[in-house]
Amino acid sequence: MYYREFGQGSPIVILHGLFGFSDNWQTIAKGLAGHHLVITPDLRNHGRSPHLPTHTYPEMADDLKAFLEEHWIFSTDLVGHSMGGKVAMQFALHHPDMVNKLVVVDIGPGQAPDNHSEIYRALFDLDLSKTATRQEADAFLAARIPDYGTRQFLLKNITRDANGRFAWKMNLPVLWQAYPDILAAVSGEPFDKPALFIRGSRSGYIKDTDFAFIHTLFPQAEIKTIENAGHWVHADQPEVLLETLKAFLG
Repeated sequence: MYYREFGQGSPIVILHGLFGFSDNWQTIAKGLAGHHLVITPDLRNHGRSPHLPTHTYPEMADDLKAFLEEHWIFSTDLVGHSMGGKVAMQFALHHPDMVNKLVVVDIGPGQAPDNHSEIYRALFDLDLSKTATRQEADAFLAARIPDYGTRQFLLKNITRDANGRFAWKMNLPVLWQAYPDILAAVSGEPFDKPALFIRGSRSGYIKDTDFAFIHTLFPQAEIKTIENAGHWVHADQPEVLLETLKAFLG
Protein backbone atom coordinates (compact mmCIF):
# COMPACT_ATOMS: atom_id res chain seq x y z
CA MET A 1 0.00 0.00 0.00
CA TYR A 2 1.08 3.56 -0.67
CA TYR A 3 1.47 5.49 2.59
CA ARG A 4 2.66 8.71 4.20
CA GLU A 5 4.37 8.92 7.56
CA PHE A 6 4.94 11.67 10.10
CA GLY A 7 7.02 11.99 13.27
CA GLN A 8 8.56 9.21 15.30
CA GLY A 9 7.78 7.21 18.39
CA SER A 10 5.16 4.59 19.15
CA PRO A 11 3.08 3.94 15.99
CA ILE A 12 -0.41 5.09 15.15
CA VAL A 13 -2.00 3.97 11.86
CA ILE A 14 -4.90 6.06 10.50
CA LEU A 15 -7.26 4.54 7.91
CA HIS A 16 -9.36 6.81 5.66
CA GLY A 17 -12.96 6.32 4.57
CA LEU A 18 -14.71 5.60 1.27
CA PHE A 19 -13.53 7.89 -1.60
CA GLY A 20 -10.71 9.12 0.65
CA PHE A 21 -6.97 8.62 0.71
CA SER A 22 -3.96 9.23 2.95
CA ASP A 23 -3.95 13.00 2.40
CA ASN A 24 -7.33 13.50 4.09
CA TRP A 25 -5.88 12.89 7.57
CA GLN A 26 -2.67 14.88 7.15
CA THR A 27 -3.66 17.64 9.63
CA ILE A 28 -4.54 15.14 12.36
CA ALA A 29 -1.44 13.04 11.60
CA LYS A 30 0.85 16.06 11.96
CA GLY A 31 -0.89 16.97 15.21
CA LEU A 32 -0.11 13.53 16.65
CA ALA A 33 3.42 13.34 15.23
CA GLY A 34 5.08 15.11 18.14
CA HIS A 35 5.09 11.88 20.15
CA HIS A 36 4.24 9.18 17.61
CA LEU A 37 5.14 7.70 14.26
CA VAL A 38 1.87 8.31 12.40
CA ILE A 39 1.23 6.32 9.23
CA THR A 40 -1.62 7.09 6.82
CA PRO A 41 -1.90 4.43 4.09
CA ASP A 42 -4.13 4.41 1.03
CA LEU A 43 -6.47 1.42 1.27
CA ARG A 44 -6.87 -0.82 -1.78
CA ASN A 45 -8.72 0.75 -4.74
CA HIS A 46 -8.03 4.23 -3.34
CA GLY A 47 -5.32 6.82 -3.93
CA ARG A 48 -2.03 5.36 -5.10
CA SER A 49 -2.55 1.86 -3.72
CA PRO A 50 -3.22 -1.08 -6.06
CA HIS A 51 -6.50 -1.33 -7.93
CA LEU A 52 -7.79 -4.85 -7.27
CA PRO A 53 -10.92 -6.73 -8.40
CA THR A 54 -12.47 -7.15 -4.94
CA HIS A 55 -12.95 -4.97 -1.87
CA THR A 56 -14.03 -6.69 1.36
CA TYR A 57 -13.20 -6.05 5.00
CA PRO A 58 -11.39 -9.39 5.51
CA GLU A 59 -9.23 -8.58 2.47
CA MET A 60 -8.46 -5.06 3.66
CA ALA A 61 -7.62 -6.37 7.14
CA ASP A 62 -5.24 -8.84 5.49
CA ASP A 63 -3.73 -5.97 3.46
CA LEU A 64 -3.12 -4.09 6.69
CA LYS A 65 -1.55 -7.09 8.43
CA ALA A 66 0.84 -7.63 5.53
CA PHE A 67 1.69 -3.91 5.48
CA LEU A 68 2.44 -3.80 9.21
CA GLU A 69 4.56 -6.93 9.13
CA GLU A 70 6.46 -5.64 6.10
CA HIS A 71 7.33 -2.52 8.12
CA TRP A 72 8.20 -4.50 11.26
CA ILE A 73 5.25 -3.08 13.19
CA PHE A 74 3.77 -5.82 15.37
CA SER A 75 1.80 -3.62 17.77
CA THR A 76 0.09 -0.30 17.01
CA ASP A 77 -2.69 2.07 17.94
CA LEU A 78 -5.29 2.03 15.17
CA VAL A 79 -7.61 4.86 14.09
CA GLY A 80 -10.18 4.46 11.32
CA HIS A 81 -12.90 6.66 9.86
CA SER A 82 -16.08 5.33 8.26
CA MET A 83 -15.05 2.49 5.89
CA GLY A 84 -11.56 2.72 7.40
CA GLY A 85 -13.16 2.39 10.82
CA LYS A 86 -14.68 -0.90 9.76
CA VAL A 87 -11.31 -2.08 8.46
CA ALA A 88 -9.84 -1.13 11.86
CA MET A 89 -12.59 -3.02 13.69
CA GLN A 90 -12.21 -6.09 11.47
CA PHE A 91 -8.46 -6.05 12.08
CA ALA A 92 -8.80 -5.63 15.85
CA LEU A 93 -11.38 -8.40 16.10
CA HIS A 94 -9.10 -10.86 14.28
CA HIS A 95 -5.63 -9.67 15.31
CA PRO A 96 -6.08 -8.26 18.84
CA ASP A 97 -2.45 -8.95 19.72
CA MET A 98 -1.38 -6.35 17.10
CA VAL A 99 -3.64 -3.53 18.37
CA ASN A 100 -3.01 -1.60 21.59
CA LYS A 101 -5.86 0.90 21.41
CA LEU A 102 -8.62 1.24 18.83
CA VAL A 103 -10.35 4.46 17.72
CA VAL A 104 -13.34 4.31 15.37
CA VAL A 105 -14.65 7.59 13.95
CA ASP A 106 -18.34 7.82 13.03
CA ILE A 107 -19.19 4.27 12.06
CA GLY A 108 -20.57 1.29 13.95
CA PRO A 109 -19.81 -2.41 13.46
CA GLY A 110 -23.23 -3.25 12.03
CA GLN A 111 -24.77 -2.85 8.58
CA ALA A 112 -24.22 0.75 7.49
CA PRO A 113 -26.94 2.91 5.91
CA ASP A 114 -26.81 3.54 2.16
CA ASN A 115 -25.77 7.19 2.05
CA HIS A 116 -23.66 7.04 -1.11
CA SER A 117 -25.69 5.58 -3.99
CA GLU A 118 -26.58 9.04 -5.32
CA ILE A 119 -22.93 10.09 -5.07
CA TYR A 120 -21.86 7.02 -7.06
CA ARG A 121 -24.42 7.82 -9.77
CA ALA A 122 -23.27 11.42 -10.00
CA LEU A 123 -19.61 10.36 -10.30
CA PHE A 124 -20.41 7.81 -13.01
CA ASP A 125 -22.40 10.45 -14.94
CA LEU A 126 -19.45 12.86 -14.85
CA ASP A 127 -17.61 12.16 -18.13
CA LEU A 128 -14.00 12.98 -17.33
CA SER A 129 -12.98 12.47 -20.98
CA LYS A 130 -15.04 15.55 -21.85
CA THR A 131 -14.08 17.59 -18.78
CA ALA A 132 -11.34 20.19 -19.23
CA THR A 133 -11.12 21.76 -15.76
CA ARG A 134 -11.94 20.99 -12.15
CA GLN A 135 -14.33 23.94 -12.23
CA GLU A 136 -16.30 22.19 -14.98
CA ALA A 137 -16.42 19.01 -12.92
CA ASP A 138 -17.57 20.93 -9.85
CA ALA A 139 -20.29 22.72 -11.84
CA PHE A 140 -21.57 19.40 -13.19
CA LEU A 141 -21.67 17.77 -9.75
CA ALA A 142 -23.26 20.79 -8.05
CA ALA A 143 -26.73 19.93 -9.34
CA ARG A 144 -26.47 16.40 -7.90
CA ILE A 145 -24.33 17.01 -4.80
CA PRO A 146 -25.31 20.41 -3.35
CA ASP A 147 -22.83 20.38 -0.45
CA TYR A 148 -19.66 22.24 -1.49
CA GLY A 149 -17.40 20.50 1.02
CA THR A 150 -18.49 17.05 -0.14
CA ARG A 151 -17.84 17.98 -3.77
CA GLN A 152 -14.35 19.29 -2.98
CA PHE A 153 -13.58 16.09 -1.06
CA LEU A 154 -14.67 13.99 -4.05
CA LEU A 155 -12.84 16.14 -6.59
CA LYS A 156 -9.54 15.46 -4.81
CA ASN A 157 -9.83 12.05 -6.48
CA ILE A 158 -9.32 13.55 -9.94
CA THR A 159 -5.81 13.29 -11.37
CA ARG A 160 -4.12 13.46 -14.78
CA ASP A 161 -3.23 10.26 -16.65
CA ALA A 162 -0.10 9.73 -18.76
CA ASN A 163 -1.79 11.54 -21.65
CA GLY A 164 -2.73 14.55 -19.56
CA ARG A 165 -6.43 13.66 -19.42
CA PHE A 166 -8.50 13.64 -16.26
CA ALA A 167 -8.94 10.24 -14.58
CA TRP A 168 -10.07 8.92 -11.20
CA LYS A 169 -7.43 8.01 -8.62
CA MET A 170 -9.88 5.54 -7.09
CA ASN A 171 -11.15 2.35 -8.71
CA LEU A 172 -14.71 3.59 -9.04
CA PRO A 173 -16.20 0.57 -10.89
CA VAL A 174 -14.95 -1.92 -8.27
CA LEU A 175 -15.99 0.34 -5.38
CA TRP A 176 -19.52 0.39 -6.83
CA GLN A 177 -19.56 -3.34 -7.48
CA ALA A 178 -18.34 -3.92 -3.91
CA TYR A 179 -20.69 -1.37 -2.32
CA PRO A 180 -22.75 -4.09 -0.56
CA ASP A 181 -19.49 -5.38 0.97
CA ILE A 182 -18.60 -1.83 2.08
CA LEU A 183 -21.97 -1.48 3.84
CA ALA A 184 -21.69 -4.92 5.46
CA ALA A 185 -21.21 -5.58 9.16
CA VAL A 186 -17.92 -6.77 10.62
CA SER A 187 -17.60 -9.79 12.89
CA GLY A 188 -15.14 -11.70 15.02
CA GLU A 189 -14.24 -12.45 18.61
CA PRO A 190 -14.69 -9.49 21.01
CA PHE A 191 -11.78 -7.06 21.25
CA ASP A 192 -11.34 -6.64 25.01
CA LYS A 193 -8.88 -3.74 25.00
CA PRO A 194 -9.35 0.04 25.17
CA ALA A 195 -11.57 1.31 22.36
CA LEU A 196 -13.04 4.72 21.62
CA PHE A 197 -15.97 5.34 19.27
CA ILE A 198 -16.37 8.97 18.20
CA ARG A 199 -19.50 10.26 16.47
CA GLY A 200 -20.48 13.62 15.05
CA SER A 201 -23.55 15.21 16.62
CA ARG A 202 -24.97 15.98 13.15
CA SER A 203 -24.28 12.50 11.79
CA GLY A 204 -26.60 9.52 11.94
CA TYR A 205 -23.99 6.81 11.44
CA ILE A 206 -23.80 5.81 15.13
CA LYS A 207 -27.20 5.84 16.82
CA ASP A 208 -27.94 5.33 20.51
CA THR A 209 -29.52 2.00 19.53
CA ASP A 210 -26.11 0.84 18.22
CA PHE A 211 -24.42 1.11 21.62
CA ALA A 212 -25.37 -2.40 22.78
CA PHE A 213 -23.88 -4.06 19.69
CA ILE A 214 -20.74 -1.94 19.97
CA HIS A 215 -20.25 -3.08 23.56
CA THR A 216 -20.87 -6.72 22.59
CA LEU A 217 -17.87 -6.67 20.25
CA PHE A 218 -15.84 -4.02 22.12
CA PRO A 219 -16.57 -4.46 25.86
CA GLN A 220 -14.24 -1.63 26.92
CA ALA A 221 -15.58 0.86 24.37
CA GLU A 222 -16.12 4.49 25.30
CA ILE A 223 -18.51 6.41 23.05
CA LYS A 224 -18.07 10.17 22.66
CA THR A 225 -20.01 12.73 20.65
CA ILE A 226 -18.29 15.75 19.10
CA GLU A 227 -20.70 18.67 18.79
CA ASN A 228 -21.22 20.58 15.53
CA ALA A 229 -19.68 17.80 13.47
CA GLY A 230 -21.16 15.68 10.71
CA HIS A 231 -19.80 12.44 9.31
CA TRP A 232 -16.45 14.01 8.35
CA VAL A 233 -15.55 14.81 11.96
CA HIS A 234 -11.88 15.44 11.08
CA ALA A 235 -12.91 18.16 8.60
CA ASP A 236 -15.68 19.73 10.71
CA GLN A 237 -13.97 19.81 14.14
CA PRO A 238 -10.26 18.98 13.63
CA GLU A 239 -9.02 20.63 16.84
CA VAL A 240 -11.60 18.94 19.07
CA LEU A 241 -10.97 15.60 17.41
CA LEU A 242 -7.21 15.99 17.78
CA GLU A 243 -7.48 16.77 21.51
CA THR A 244 -9.84 13.80 21.95
CA LEU A 245 -7.34 11.50 20.22
CA LYS A 246 -4.42 12.84 22.26
CA ALA A 247 -6.30 12.31 25.53
CA PHE A 248 -7.17 8.72 24.62
CA LEU A 249 -3.97 7.61 22.89
CA GLY A 250 -1.57 9.43 25.22
